[in-house]
Amino acid sequence: MRSYGLALGGFVLAAALAACGGGTTVTAPPTPAPSASPTATPTGYNEYTITTRNSVPYGIAAGSDGNLWFTENAGNKIGRISTAGAITEFPIPTASSAPYGIAAGPPADGNLWFTESATDKIGKITTAGVVTEYPVTTANAGPWAIAAGPDGNLWFTEYDADQIGKITTSGQVTEFKIPTANAFPTSITAGPDGNLWFTESQASKINPTTGTINEFTTPTLGSGPSFIASGPAGSNTLWFSEYSIGRVARITTSGTITEYPLPTVSGSLPDGIVAAVPPNDNTLWVLEFGASQIANVVPNPTPSATPTITEYPIPTTPSNPTSAAIGTDHGLWFTEAGANKIGRRQIP
Repeated sequence: MRSYGLALGGFVLAAALAACGGGTTVTAPPTPAPSASPTATPTGYNEYTITTRNSVPYGIAAGSDGNLWFTENAGNKIGRISTAGAITEFPIPTASSAPYGIAAGPPADGNLWFTESATDKIGKITTAGVVTEYPVTTANAGPWAIAAGPDGNLWFTEYDADQIGKITTSGQVTEFKIPTANAFPTSITAGPDGNLWFTESQASKINPTTGTINEFTTPTLGSGPSFIASGPAGSNTLWFSEYSIGRVARITTSGTITEYPLPTVSGSLPDGIVAAVPPNDNTLWVLEFGASQIANVVPNPTPSATPTITEYPIPTTPSNPTSAAIGTDHGLWFTEAGANKIGRRQIP
């Protein structure tokens, strides 16, 4: 089982749950030099300390109630924080469940769904704080990340079982085996093409209707694909962090991958990634777990051109930022696993 913030050290990006036939891999331009300002002043932040000590906040998601919801991996709780910074915590019924990922359910559901990696369960919490738990079919599966799919179900990665799971809002679980052994699937997200895309140390993708899985290899071996998110609206791309090599990468929905180094390459350990929302929806934000920074990535309108990347240090060091979400206030909210805080950065 991967510990929080630790990279997979893998080679591949698991692409979407899609039924296309194969992938195309392209080598990135020779070490493009991003436009950067790596020493920006740490302003524009708010940080909120979690009541439970050493709770290790990990996943975070915006809820239907306008609050942000997060998992406390070591605290065995689900936390809720308002956009004003008020934190409330809810205990998980199963002890030592080690919750990781969390996601809002489909609009008709209105709940938050989370993974319990140590006890092989998927949890559901209402916005009032009522928790229901559903067992995963496979023992020792290690459910990790979770995301709402376009089919109205929740999809999750099973890190230790090399599987992708699907759970309906009524709690029925279906699992799909990844072709590559020791794939260690990690992050998962709904893509702009109606499929689910996920990262793994050996690569894959799956169609939410047929369960067909395809895999795409990253240009750099051992890149450690970590978090993945849909790119700016209309771009037909997804972006993912490469934890082991200090890069951020773009993959088109047809499977073409290009990698870009962060200004801080050595020790940056990029992890969580999220795209902004309108009116600032042409930009992405990447959390640098090792450097305690947040990188703003602005893709160039020309697909082959290098994006502009600017890094902003977080006031608390080390904070070990891990997962991010955009709030209803258009702020960038993120977990600080090493500082036991929830952070917010104002998006210009």
